[in-house]
Amino acid sequence: MPFQRNFTGMRVHFIAIGGAAMHNLAIALKRKGMEVTGSDDQIFDPSRGRLEKENILPAEMGWFPEKLDASMDAIILGMHAREDNPELLKAKELGLTIFSYPEYLYEQSKAKTRVVIGGSHGKTSITAMILHVLGQVGMDYDFMVGAQLDGFDCMVKLSDAPLIILEGDEYLSSPIDRRPKFHLYQPEIAVLSGIAWDHINVFPTFTNYVEQFERFAETIADGGTLIYYDGDDRLRAIAKKQGHRIQCLSYGTHPHVIEHGITYLEHGEERTSLQVFGKHNLQNLNAALLVCKSLAVNEEDFYEAIASFGGAARRLELLQELPDHVAYKDFAHSPSKLKATTEALKEQYPDRELIACMELHTFSSLNKNFLQEYKGSMSKADRAFIFYDPEVIAHKRLEPISKEEVRAAFGEGNLFVFDSSEEMVKALRDMDWHGKNLLLMSSGNFKGLDLKAFAKELLT
Repeated sequence: MPFQRNFTGMRVHFIAIGGAAMHNLAIALKRKGMEVTGSDDQIFDPSRGRLEKENILPAEMGWFPEKLDASMDAIILGMHAREDNPELLKAKELGLTIFSYPEYLYEQSKAKTRVVIGGSHGKTSITAMILHVLGQVGMDYDFMVGAQLDGFDCMVKLSDAPLIILEGDEYLSSPIDRRPKFHLYQPEIAVLSGIAWDHINVFPTFTNYVEQFERFAETIADGGTLIYYDGDDRLRAIAKKQGHRIQCLSYGTHPHVIEHGITYLEHGEERTSLQVFGKHNLQNLNAALLVCKSLAVNEEDFYEAIASFGGAARRLELLQELPDHVAYKDFAHSPSKLKATTEALKEQYPDRELIACMELHTFSSLNKNFLQEYKGSMSKADRAFIFYDPEVIAHKRLEPISKEEVRAAFGEGNLFVFDSSEEMVKALRDMDWHGKNLLLMSSGNFKGLDLKAFAKELLT
């Protein structure tokens, strides 16, 4: 159905409104004057608090098909719902228009220049850098980002802006649309930051996973631009396949120096100090630079703006800093992210011992067949601590793993494996932290650990 640019008066219902992306889209539409309702069987903070603040938190949890009617303009279906969801069945019965949220975003951005940031890692950081620079130079834009960024109270914006920046996730669109989300956006400008096998519950082989990125490149509009990391053989092959249909631009690590724990970009005769560090961020920055140049931002303005970029949330967040040690936490959990983050902190402080702690928490990381992908991923740490919770493995209905299997998979010389958070915490507390840095990496929290308070306790 055609969607008018004037949102006022339109009725949209969200099935599984509590999702990270779903609740942000719901808030964005409510702020545009639409009538927004939603349902879910469970909603946790921060989604819950944000929906409540906007007066669109469901009055009660559960599914209520009787509340749907033929006057609704659209149903937006989240991944948390199932194919037999009673509201979804009722929506089909009524003949309502049903979208996944990436489908809906595409419908609302057909008239815009679409920039999509894809890749197994770095998506959020590259997107955050681009948004920061565009904001600094005063460019009007819409956006969708999958993670919370500092300075934004909603991670979706839809307006009359001529440009939209979309973080392009390769996970599935909805329970009834098994296409990866980033296949739906049809960008004019696209980024691919790298390919490292992930989401093995959906893409059971690496070959199958790589195919999703090949198809993504094929969705770029004729005459568009693909910006890709040149250090990945698979991305070079994908770019080569495009021939002259689109423009392909490669990037590597931005020239830089590190002095006294500060990274400086080198560009021409100039130097620009950064608040972020690590080769992976210097690669992310180069991708953002090429995107911004493609959007007519000049280099001088880019460098001036990027100097004040403080990093994306949950990516190398400083927890504690004293003269002879620092502590950081990071959302890193996949092998490529562990490697990049560990190397970044060691490179930034080469004279300090690095104690890196990682929690196996995701479906992929706890899968016995995937563990071998972690080989060498923490080799830059002077001591590597790995924690996993057997209860989480049981909850995910995965085959049990042993400490010996984890140790063999990582293959590090100075590696310690824990299946008890308390034992790992004790080992860290018993250490002398003079001249040492701490890195905590997880998509969880090491079974309820307050990471900021713990870092302060250790390093004070």
